[in-house]
Amino acid sequence: MGILEGILIVIGLLFGVTLYGIFFANKKKLESVYESAQSESKKILDEARKDADRIVKSALQEAKEESRRRRKNFEEEAKRRKTEMNKLEKKIKQREQTLEKKFSSLEAKEAKTLELEQKLLNEEKRKLRVIAEYELNIEKNKKTLEKIANLSVEEAKKELMSSLDEEARKSAKESIRQIESETRKIASQKATEVISLAVQRLSGEYVNDSTITVVNLPGEEMKGRIIGREGRNIRTIEQATGVDLIIDDTPEAVIISCFNPVRREVAKITLERLIADGRIHPARIEETVKRVESEFDGIITEYGEQAAFDTGITDLHPEIISHLGKLRFRSTGVQSVLQHSVETAQICGMMAAELGVNVKRAKRAGLLHDIGKAVDQEFEGHHADLGAEITEKYGEHKEVSNAIRLHHAEDLLNASALAVILGAANTLSTNRPGARKEVMESYIKRLEDMENIVKNFQGIDSAYVLQAGREVRALVKPEGVTDDEVRDLSDELASKIRQELTFPGQVRISVLRESKYIEYAT
Repeated sequence: MGILEGILIVIGLLFGVTLYGIFFANKKKLESVYESAQSESKKILDEARKDADRIVKSALQEAKEESRRRRKNFEEEAKRRKTEMNKLEKKIKQREQTLEKKFSSLEAKEAKTLELEQKLLNEEKRKLRVIAEYELNIEKNKKTLEKIANLSVEEAKKELMSSLDEEARKSAKESIRQIESETRKIASQKATEVISLAVQRLSGEYVNDSTITVVNLPGEEMKGRIIGREGRNIRTIEQATGVDLIIDDTPEAVIISCFNPVRREVAKITLERLIADGRIHPARIEETVKRVESEFDGIITEYGEQAAFDTGITDLHPEIISHLGKLRFRSTGVQSVLQHSVETAQICGMMAAELGVNVKRAKRAGLLHDIGKAVDQEFEGHHADLGAEITEKYGEHKEVSNAIRLHHAEDLLNASALAVILGAANTLSTNRPGARKEVMESYIKRLEDMENIVKNFQGIDSAYVLQAGREVRALVKPEGVTDDEVRDLSDELASKIRQELTFPGQVRISVLRESKYIEYAT
């Protein structure tokens, strides 16, 4: 038993020593793992701090860049607004000067009126004094006659009455002639004052835009984009719209030249949309032109609504507004018919106010007096009669329609006051300096005739007159005309224009035959 217990004790000691060794070895390993974990954690924390510093620095840099960009945009906007404010201040100063001049003129007229009133008062006092002296002389004559003729009072009265009756008739005739002369003079003076006041208050200025339109550009580099590579963009614009696009040294602007105002307006709107969009290439140009042409009815309505707004008339029928918008593309001298109508409406309103006639009705008559010109190419009859029919159809007052019907009549003795005012306002607007220019009208007619001659040739698809009438550009249908026939066609066109039209210098005939094929790769 003793040996067995010793063996067990030895085994126990060995087991304890073994356990202690295992524990000591694992303890070092655990401490090593713990130290490794702490080192890794510290490394991760250092990298995280570095990433955070880098992100913060990047964010600060971007914030600084954004701040600089916004400051620059703000300064540019402030500069632009300052320029606009300067322009507005100049306009306000000019208007103030104009108002001061008008006020001075009115003060002078008021002083003149007061002087005339004082003269009339003095004249009335003189007449009363003469009448009193006249009655006193009659009484003296009665007494003298009684003494000289020994007549009774009744007989003397009859004799005196006979003498006075003849003298009164003579004096009355002279007075009537004098009153008629003074009345005519005052009426003429009053009419002159009313007309001159209306013209002075109008102060209308119109730019001669009969053949050209200027389109402003955001920068000079836009000219190169409009021209395109080897001029393909500018050629596409000219062929699609039928205008002549002039790009010269004019800073930040291009000029659209065409005698047809509708084509010129389509080209202007197209170019403005292309500039705003930024995508300028032949396919985009053709797409934009088609879209603008399809939206043109809405544009016409906008012009009509603007004219109604300018004259303060807001209850016109939609069809009348549409007809008004069409007048924007009809010209009368160097004005469009719509400009002339607005000007006539303003003059009518001023004259009506001076003469005590309904101002709103006068303005309506002035604005609508030439509305028949919007349809006179489609219907037979004088534009005044057509305009009266249109206004009657859409519910305008009978007096307005009658005034429109008579605004070109020579005999206005039995016409209403509104018809007389409309005739005078129309004449004033038509004949004021710079409103008419017969040379321009005949020039436009010659260009239209030239274009119609070319269009009527067989095989011609479309034709445009460019370069102020010095070039005719015709586009032929490629499937119906060969290249050899194109040369003969240009000779025939030149011969026809030579025979039927008279024009200065020479006209270049350009006949273009172009085939276009489009395929899609998918």
